[in-house]
Amino acid sequence: MIPRSSDTDRTMKVCEIFTSIQGESSYAGIPCTFIRMTGCNLRCLYCDTTYAYDEGIELTEDEIMNKVALVGINLVEITGGEPLLQGGVYHLMERLLNDGYKVLIETNGTMSIKEIDSRAVVILDIKTPGSGMREEMDLANFDYIKHSDEIKFVITDRMDYEWSRDIIYKYGLKDKCNILLSPASGILSPETLAKWMVEDRLEVRLNLQVHKYIYGHDRRAV
Repeated sequence: MIPRSSDTDRTMKVCEIFTSIQGESSYAGIPCTFIRMTGCNLRCLYCDTTYAYDEGIELTEDEIMNKVALVGINLVEITGGEPLLQGGVYHLMERLLNDGYKVLIETNGTMSIKEIDSRAVVILDIKTPGSGMREEMDLANFDYIKHSDEIKFVITDRMDYEWSRDIIYKYGLKDKCNILLSPASGILSPETLAKWMVEDRLEVRLNLQVHKYIYGHDRRAV
């Protein structure tokens, strides 16, 4: 059953709200306000936001909306952790969209995206074998993906690359939405991944974490 917002779950545990340059996806390079929700149901081997597993404070939906409004930036990403674990996120997205924000929602591929507001851009992170979480994926989400959405694969090695390439072809993902291949930071070089993509004439987007090039690999938020 899809979580529904009620008066009791309009309070959410938020790890951090910050504004920076969007570092990934086809929106990379654009100023963006990030709402990082607390909690995750996965433990990926390469996770770079482990602090979001537990850290955070309780904020009401109104408090979150006020913080976003004060920034004055139109692009907002809700991320985690896994944001869809908190039922209030669905109504928060709706309010942001109704107020005219462009909303990105990054989700880890384990939870259904079927009930996400169709105006939001879903960034679906499909976990590869190298993540250690491949078996947790809900591939039924491919049936609900929209042309404006994006699917991301984080690649740690050649096996991850070939597995992702096969999934892309098997499910016809290039015809469904934007596809992103991202080299796992500190594990696989962008040059190596780019070489494989060019050799295979794989017409997807190389997804570099631009924020890490700008601010460094250890800086949490700006």
